[in-house]
Amino acid sequence: MNKNNEIRKLNLEYSKLPSISKEWDLSSRFVPGEGPLNAEIMLVGQAPGRNEDIQLRPFIGTSGKFLDKLIGLAGLERGNVYICSVVQFFPPENRIPTDQEVEMCKPFLLRQIEIVNPKLIIMLGSLSCKTLADVEQVSKNHGKMIKKENVNYFVSLHPSAAVRIRTKMPIMEKDFRRLKQQIKKL
Repeated sequence: MNKNNEIRKLNLEYSKLPSISKEWDLSSRFVPGEGPLNAEIMLVGQAPGRNEDIQLRPFIGTSGKFLDKLIGLAGLERGNVYICSVVQFFPPENRIPTDQEVEMCKPFLLRQIEIVNPKLIIMLGSLSCKTLADVEQVSKNHGKMIKKENVNYFVSLHPSAAVRIRTKMPIMEKDFRRLKQQIKKL
């Protein structure tokens, strides 16, 4: 089975989660990952926001515009990276997904990673860092590269945190400029 068929099958199965879970408290609208399925770099955020839930695309609001800038600072183009979230359904009130919601969605995220098979995963924010690499303190580890089970991970703050707390923007910009150099070594 080719990658397009695999991701299509996975997305169809993932999109049915709201109808099969009795305790579902997320949007019923699935916001799939997007980008080339042979991307060398994958970015993983927390969950879609309201704009993403409406347009069914990841990172397209204000934090998405900032993420686009960061991607450019790393010497990359949005069209060449794969972007998704740990939980790919909008949490009401834009709350943090619960542990139970993360556990329901995590197998789908891990399968996406397996299908895309990137050289590097950029973890955006604490939920992504904790879920994928057991990194608890993003504020102390941002800008660092971690290798775990033969996968390279880059620890980053979340763009929406920087949009809300403007003093985090230059920190993220510096991290992504540094990332540009680290990507060359992969």
